[in-house]
Amino acid sequence: MHKKLLSGLLAATCLSCAANAAEAPQTQLHLSPNETLETQGLSVIVEQNHFSPIFFDEKNAGIQMILHGDRIAADGEVRLNPTPEQWDPVPAFVSRVHGPNPGELIVTSTYDAVGLKYQVEVTPEAQGFKIVVNLDKPLPPELAGKAGFNLDFLPTAYFGKTYLMDAQPGLFPRDANGPMAKDGSGDPLPLISGGQSITLSPEDPLTRVTITSDAAPLALYDARNRAQNGWFVVRSLIKAGARDNAIVWHVRPNVEKGWVRQPVVSFNQAGYTPDRSKVALIELDPAFKAPDEAVLVRLTADGTEQPVLRAKIKPWGKWTRYNYASFDFSSVHAPGIYAISYAGQTTNPFPIAANAYGHIWQTSLDTYLAEQMDHMAIREEYRVWSGLSHMDDARQAPPNEVHFDGYKMGPNLDSPFKPGEHIPGLNVGGWQDAGDYDIQTPQNAEVVSDLALSREMFGLNWDETTINEAAHSVEIRKPDGVQDSLQQIRHGVLQLLAQYKVFGHAITGIIDPTLKQYTDIGDSGSQTDRMIYDPKMGPLENNGVYSGVPDDRWAFTTDQPANDYTVAGALAAASRELEASDPALAGEALSAAKTLWANQQNPGDRVNRQGRDESADWLDLAAVQATVELIVTTKGQAPLYTDKLKALMPAIQSHFDWVGGTAVRAIPFMDADYRAQLATDVRAAKVKIDADLAKTPFGVPVGLGSWAGSNQVAMFGSNMYLLHKAFPDIIGPEYTLNALDYMLGRHPATNLSLVSTVGTRSKLIGYGHNRADYSFVPGGMVPGVLVIKPDFPEQKTDWPFLWFENEYTVSTTSAYILAANAAIAVTEEGEKK
Repeated sequence: MHKKLLSGLLAATCLSCAANAAEAPQTQLHLSPNETLETQGLSVIVEQNHFSPIFFDEKNAGIQMILHGDRIAADGEVRLNPTPEQWDPVPAFVSRVHGPNPGELIVTSTYDAVGLKYQVEVTPEAQGFKIVVNLDKPLPPELAGKAGFNLDFLPTAYFGKTYLMDAQPGLFPRDANGPMAKDGSGDPLPLISGGQSITLSPEDPLTRVTITSDAAPLALYDARNRAQNGWFVVRSLIKAGARDNAIVWHVRPNVEKGWVRQPVVSFNQAGYTPDRSKVALIELDPAFKAPDEAVLVRLTADGTEQPVLRAKIKPWGKWTRYNYASFDFSSVHAPGIYAISYAGQTTNPFPIAANAYGHIWQTSLDTYLAEQMDHMAIREEYRVWSGLSHMDDARQAPPNEVHFDGYKMGPNLDSPFKPGEHIPGLNVGGWQDAGDYDIQTPQNAEVVSDLALSREMFGLNWDETTINEAAHSVEIRKPDGVQDSLQQIRHGVLQLLAQYKVFGHAITGIIDPTLKQYTDIGDSGSQTDRMIYDPKMGPLENNGVYSGVPDDRWAFTTDQPANDYTVAGALAAASRELEASDPALAGEALSAAKTLWANQQNPGDRVNRQGRDESADWLDLAAVQATVELIVTTKGQAPLYTDKLKALMPAIQSHFDWVGGTAVRAIPFMDADYRAQLATDVRAAKVKIDADLAKTPFGVPVGLGSWAGSNQVAMFGSNMYLLHKAFPDIIGPEYTLNALDYMLGRHPATNLSLVSTVGTRSKLIGYGHNRADYSFVPGGMVPGVLVIKPDFPEQKTDWPFLWFENEYTVSTTSAYILAANAAIAVTEEGEKK
């Protein structure tokens, strides 16, 4: 009875959909100047974003669809299995050219390893577009029954909705629950297969898509059965012997007549201090009839909205595919709870208060960084974040190894240990870099540097965590009388010094040896058995210290001069902060910093050896950072450091917009000529920076690479603060405040704070250790908004598995701590005037 009722309801829904489709206007896509297929409400991006050569399938390649403002489909390509995992084979892009038909795009791709080359034609047609796959030659026999055309659909767009394959109904499952092959392969079976047409969510006009295949039958898979980051996959197999028209699909996305994207009003979700500038941005669909006025309302105790300021919005212009305008309410100073009303909608509330920023960085320190601590067991009251992790670190990685996470080892190990041999002394300190479980040495050093500078400049007086290094335990929400920032600096120094003691240099990092371990989600304490691998033991043997399980992480031990400089700078900075509480450790850190720095002055062949991927620019910038820290630590009394910094002036000037803030910290210890030269450089840099910032409405550099740019914004904010402090007559405070506003909500696509739990609305589904729970790690900052080429700014709010938008990293979050404190200091300057 239940199945009959469901079938009847879906059939009725389908009839309704068919009637609506008959009434709907013809959707006619056209080729845009950006080489996309466009109509209002629908964009089709054809191979402008390619599969990564390192991470392979990132769900941002092939044919992609943006329907009603949401990228609901990606990876339209020939694939060699029905539900490919991230590191399964991906095609190599060869070319994209215009075809003979109006708007037609033809993409050539290849799988060189298996001798498969083909073209995918995408052609506009009534109410959608056609996809045709033509092979250069028929499939090799070993690919018959394996190669097919896939199009992946975003799970969160379809959870709880229905589908129809021909007349057969089904429900998109919320959780991955099979069916699975019973042959031991672990392969998912189709949710449904064999039809010529499938309609996704016939009941929802905003996500409804129909795909009809001319010949090859369709199948629908749930790739989450293979991996939690999988999508729903519509697929047709390529028949053996097929060549021309091997696959012909007609894709019909429903486009609502008259649909326009609603405005996004973005602002600082933590609010504003009374005397600072207060400017919201409004992101507008060019087709939206935008009112020219916005209203600031104040919320009273009974919920009444009282208009406080009504003002014209100021058009900025177009960036990417949207128009922008600003709403300035800086004239409002009275403390209270406010919201912005625009185009018939009122935003969520935010405060104007003297203490608006009183608690915007602490959670990043006491919870996020604590949760990421390696070689520790981590508890927060009733919650266990992690069992004791990676106490079996680490084994020597083999030579000529290219790791699936991008680590590389050339022929030189730069290590006294043999491949696979246990390396003693590395199972202490450090932070797991991101949503995975590796220690990235340069990023760990950046955390130490950020925290040391934050303490030096702003105090970071905060104690909410008990950290016991001897017991390898952390208890969040349990103060122990020691500043959390100081304990975190010490924790980072322990790992950096461990590497130095073992190898005499910094290493690239420590990471899981197998893909199965690397893709773990959850408790890092369960990744290994915490016992040192002994190859003489069987896989089930152990004596409590050694075991026959080769699960110990690998140490990639390449000696890169830039990494040595980065670690030297971090250790020098840390030595100043540790001197009072732990003079012995401070002395070790400073001694190691001096030695690492000295070793780079005559590096020999290390810079040019195979496997050392660093540019001369990166080496120079790392040298500036380390040299400045040693100058500050030695109070300018060592000419070898001051002379070196003068020699690095060309590098400082070439990259002043990023390294200038570091350079000015040495001014108190340098001569008058140094300060005069930097004053000239600051003026020149300001002109360049202002010109670059004028290209977007946000007042900060917006990254356009393959990883979203919140870290870049944080570094910009603190760098500009340092320039402002040194040269307040040249650099104003607005740059640092703009950076804070961006990180806490005033950015493209959404208005969410990028720091989980900070602000009224924040990113609460992130890519952390708990991402499979569609949850978050408090205080972590996500990368933020990625511009999907050519022009679509995106931040998925409900799908955690796009790491380039949603993955927390330790150095990004420590950069936020520094930048947030810099912004607080700027607001306090205004209050004193």
